[in-house]
Amino acid sequence: MKTIKNKTILVTGGAGFIGSNLCEVLLKDNKVICLDNFATGKRENIIGFLNNPDFTLIEGDIRDLAVCRKAVENADYVLHQAALGSVPRSLADPITTNEVNISGFLNMLVASRDAGVKRFVYAASSSTYGDSESLPKKEEKIGKPLSPYAITKYVNELYAEIFSNTYGLETIGLRYFNVFGRRQDPDGAYAAVIPKFVGQLIQHESPVINGDGSFSRDFTYIDNVIQMNILSMLTENPDAVNTVYNVAFGERATLNELLSALKENLSRYDNKIEDVTVKYGPERAGDIPHSLASIEKAKELLGYNPQYSLKNGLKEAINWYWENLK
Repeated sequence: MKTIKNKTILVTGGAGFIGSNLCEVLLKDNKVICLDNFATGKRENIIGFLNNPDFTLIEGDIRDLAVCRKAVENADYVLHQAALGSVPRSLADPITTNEVNISGFLNMLVASRDAGVKRFVYAASSSTYGDSESLPKKEEKIGKPLSPYAITKYVNELYAEIFSNTYGLETIGLRYFNVFGRRQDPDGAYAAVIPKFVGQLIQHESPVINGDGSFSRDFTYIDNVIQMNILSMLTENPDAVNTVYNVAFGERATLNELLSALKENLSRYDNKIEDVTVKYGPERAGDIPHSLASIEKAKELLGYNPQYSLKNGLKEAINWYWENLK
C-alpha cells in the first residue's frame, strides 16, 4: 500500500469504526487530529493513540462551526468521516440526520476552504444510487434516493462540487459499499449486518435476515477503504480530483451466502455455531435490493488495487471479532 508522510491530517469521526482505522495507519508517518463528539464513536477505539505526541483529540461536534475551524487550523488534508450513518436511524429521526450530515458537512467545507487545506476527502455512500437498478453501479448513473440518509449523502456530493467549482477547494467523495472489519460496533439498533450477525452467532442466537436472503451487497474490507483514502490524498492527477469514486471490491454476495461464510469461519472456533438456525423477517424500508460496484474509475484514475475480497477480509475480521466479541 502506498503511504503518505510528514503531513497533518484531520480525521473527523476519528473515534468511529472507519475513522479510528484511518488514524492508526496515518499515525505511523504523520500528525493526526481526531475530531469526534462520541455520539457513535468509541473512546476505546482511540485509547491506544492518546499518548502518542503526534495525535491530537478534539472533542466536539461538526454542527459547531467554531469547533470545525479549530480542528482544521493546521491540517494539510481533511478526511471527513463524521456522520450519522444508518438508513433506519434516518427514517426514525430525519432531522438529526440532516443536521449532522448536511449542516455539519457544510461547516467542515467552509472551515476547510477558509483554512486553505490542500484537499477535502469525504465519506460518500453507495446509498446515493437509490432506485437505480443498473448493475454494476457506475459513478455517473444514480437513481432517486430511498431514505433521508441517502438524500443527505447525495447533498454532500452536490455541496462538494459547488465548493470545488466556486472556491477551488479540491474534493474527492468516496462512495463506500458495505464496509466491514476490525473495530466495527456489533451493538445497538443500527449495527452493521456483519458484526451484528457475528455477535449473535457467537452467542448461539439466530440471526434475522430482512427478506428472503436474496438481497446482495458488495462487502468491502476496511483495508481497501484505507487504501482509497490514502490514494485520494496522494494523487497529483488533476483529472482525479473534484469527483466521486466507488469504494468496493467489485463482487457481490447475497445475505444467505454471507451467513454461510460467517458460520463456516466461526465454526473453526466453536463447532456449535454451524448448527445455529437463521430466521427470516420482513424486508426493511429503504433497502436497496442489490448492490455491486464498478471500480474501474478508481483503478484508472487513482491506481486503486483492492487486496481483500469478502472471503479474505472475513478471515482477517473474524479473528478480531472472536477476540473482541466473546
